[in-house]
Amino acid sequence: MKKISILALFVAVISSCGSMRSASSSSVITLSGNIQKMNMSTYQYGTHTISANGKPYALKSSSVILDTYLDKQVTITGTKVEGYPLDGGPDLIEVSEVILK
Repeated sequence: MKKISILALFVAVISSCGSMRSASSSSVITLSGNIQKMNMSTYQYGTHTISANGKPYALKSSSVILDTYLDKQVTITGTKVEGYPLDGGPDLIEVSEVILK
């Protein structure tokens, strides 16, 4: 009986880890547009912006120097930052990759 309980606990832990993994991968986002430097805004988060499919997004990155891509057509890959948008602002994206178009 003890072995069955341990096995059940093990299966529960493994299956919850798998669901956490798929939840984080669903927050990966790819956007194409023109990167702009952040100007004064009402929401004040992010360092840059991009508009894709008629929707604005705030951008930040700890791994890519976004200034390198100012005013250039790009495709970015990143993840939505949890807890955003704030105060009616746009989603905040942590950019992990930028590809010039």
